Amino acid sequence: MFYFILKKLFYGLLVVFGVVSLVFLLFNILPADPARMMLGQRADKESIELIHKDLGLDKPKTVQYFNYLNDISPLSFHSDKRESNFFFDKTKYSSSLTILKIKNSRIVLKKPYLRRSYQSKREVSSVLYEAFINTFILALASILFAFVVGVILGCISSLYADTWLDRLIQFLTSAGMSIPSFFAAIIIAWFFAFILADWTHLSMFGSLKEVDDLGNGEHIALKNLILPALTLGIRPLAVITELTKSTMLEVFRQDYIKTAKAKGLSTFNIIYHHALKNALNPVITAISGWFASLMAGAVFVEYIFDWKGMGVVIVNSLETYDFPVIMASLLLISVFLVLINIVTDIIYGFLDPSVRKKMQ
Repeated sequence: MFYFILKKLFYGLLVVFGVVSLVFLLFNILPADPARMMLGQRADKESIELIHKDLGLDKPKTVQYFNYLNDISPLSFHSDKRESNFFFDKTKYSSSLTILKIKNSRIVLKKPYLRRSYQSKREVSSVLYEAFINTFILALASILFAFVVGVILGCISSLYADTWLDRLIQFLTSAGMSIPSFFAAIIIAWFFAFILADWTHLSMFGSLKEVDDLGNGEHIALKNLILPALTLGIRPLAVITELTKSTMLEVFRQDYIKTAKAKGLSTFNIIYHHALKNALNPVITAISGWFASLMAGAVFVEYIFDWKGMGVVIVNSLETYDFPVIMASLLLISVFLVLINIVTDIIYGFLDPSVRKKMQ
């Protein structure tokens, strides 16, 4: 298991390295100049050159690339010579530990430095911290809702296959898959937060944290999570329902299920103790993929419900060419996707003994 995880981490690092390299290349071939975006189109040449020097944009592209890798990597190579392109600037890092020092060069262990926003001048890590947590909570709530309801509906549909109840569930799941998320968000917000507002007491707009009417400070508003989570969970709910139904029907044909029925076990015990565990592997695959897509693609839903998440930050940064924020956002999402894949494979090992043997 340990070597399996190490191998997955190694391949994951290669994926992250490829994402960082590709994103850096794409942003460096764009015609936009961050200095002009910060100072305006009428800025004088001297001011632009000062900004370029401060941001390191006056150096060759290869040096900029390796400097960026140095900044975001926990292990970084630096030179103590001030004229060096890789001069170790302690002001950029809150804390660092020298691992190895050879003459005027050193390898340091530090917290990854995601640089500063071109627009707000804040550290990118502080800009993304709350947005990432908000998107993570929204995606997690959506996928939990989709998983619980989808597995229940899938089991019911498999038990009552080819009946009116099965056809009703199929109709609802097909409708859920065909409705775009942004359209579903508008309908759900209008129906539950406007038509039924007196009964639901839900608001169309709001994020995880909000201030009261008197402005007395922030407080957690979990009710604002209900509608966006419901909206994002509709499409994965449809997929999980259909997958659960199809896999459960296959499992029901197995000999050990027939043996369990012959022993007189109840339908609930057969499903819970025998069938469901073996039917969850494709469902877990769907969950991991959908969870990743929800983390990366909740832009429209976050905008409609005014949920302060990663999607809103990325769109705003694209509008202002705030490259450090965009690059850090993509880096964070890619690292998260790698971790999701590793966790999914570990869960496979616990559910399927044959997979566990391959992981040993």
